[in-house]
Amino acid sequence: MSYHQAFKGLKVIDLTGGVAGPSCAMMFAQHGAEVIKIETPHNGGDWARILGKTYGDHSSFSFFGTLGKKAVALDLKTQEGKDILWKLIDGADIFMEGFRPGTIQRYGFGYDAVKAKNPGIMYYSISGFGQIGPWAGRPAMDPVLQAFNGIVHENRGEMDNHPHRIAISLIDMYTGLLGFQALSTSIFVKKMQNLTEGRYIEASLMQGGAMLSVIRLIAGYLENGVLQRGIMPAGVFDTKNGQINVTMVRNTDWAPFCEAMEIQHLEHDPRFKDPATRRTNMDELLGLVRPVFKSKETMWISERLTARNIMNGQVNSYSEFLKEEQVVATNIIAWLKQPGLDQLVPMPNIPGLPPFESGTARAHAPTIGEHTREVLKNHGFTDAQVDDLNARKVVKA
Repeated sequence: MSYHQAFKGLKVIDLTGGVAGPSCAMMFAQHGAEVIKIETPHNGGDWARILGKTYGDHSSFSFFGTLGKKAVALDLKTQEGKDILWKLIDGADIFMEGFRPGTIQRYGFGYDAVKAKNPGIMYYSISGFGQIGPWAGRPAMDPVLQAFNGIVHENRGEMDNHPHRIAISLIDMYTGLLGFQALSTSIFVKKMQNLTEGRYIEASLMQGGAMLSVIRLIAGYLENGVLQRGIMPAGVFDTKNGQINVTMVRNTDWAPFCEAMEIQHLEHDPRFKDPATRRTNMDELLGLVRPVFKSKETMWISERLTARNIMNGQVNSYSEFLKEEQVVATNIIAWLKQPGLDQLVPMPNIPGLPPFESGTARAHAPTIGEHTREVLKNHGFTDAQVDDLNARKVVKA
């Protein structure tokens, strides 16, 4: 056992799809657990594999969520498929499902059924809106929950004042980490207290979104929906050759900002003398400083603001970010060979773990059913039996 393989010996059955559930299970694989990812052998497997542009059995959504797992393709609509899943559940420590509420029970693998055969199981359900309530059965993805939770409402474009979703799978990724935290602490408690029974844990994207935006949620409620702006001026500004973000949180930044941007004449202007007046006269202030930003190059602005300890950052594309000297120097990105692609895939290294290395199990995103034969043989099946199941499309091996 080591810090790098904290969950070695743990067995996880992963029936989740998309981003939130798979990313949670992936973290267990990265920490040494055997994670068996169950997918249908038909219709493309985990639906994350077919989102956007595809690369063989993968899309940009599925590379991350499948890393380090053993992929088993199994038709749970057949009795034989269900029987195989029961064999896999035997001796498992964690069972994860991400179907719409009620679906896993219809398959026969609800918590009560699984617990009856494996009392020590940690059973995790992830859904869009939760397991109960009038919206429980609704389909949901990250964009829907960003709208529902209030994130889209707040994220209004500066030019059009129209609500916009944040393009990254923000709630999905955060909810995945929340699930990993809840399951990890449960495993820890079970081990430390020598418990024999497991527990049921559920999480939803709705809950993850609320926790993700908790500060703004509280502020929005206490301020009656009219959120107070921070220290102005702040935000994204066009420069002569790009864009830059400026963030100021202390009033003491105002004088150095004026000096850096060579607008000292505004420092003591009564319209902008303190945070309150700058907020009141925000449009007028921005009208004066934007042309100044536009007349200067990004690097010139950044160097002068940085020298005065004012937070700032060039607005990069993802490709530009990957090339940044600071990114390269800190080795936060690994470049991995993956099935379906000739070019390398950039993958953020996970804090506390060794960097990813191409060719290793934890850095490999498996194709649909890639490990079916291996896993089934490890659970008592012969090659002949796997061949027969494969021929009858109960599995894909």
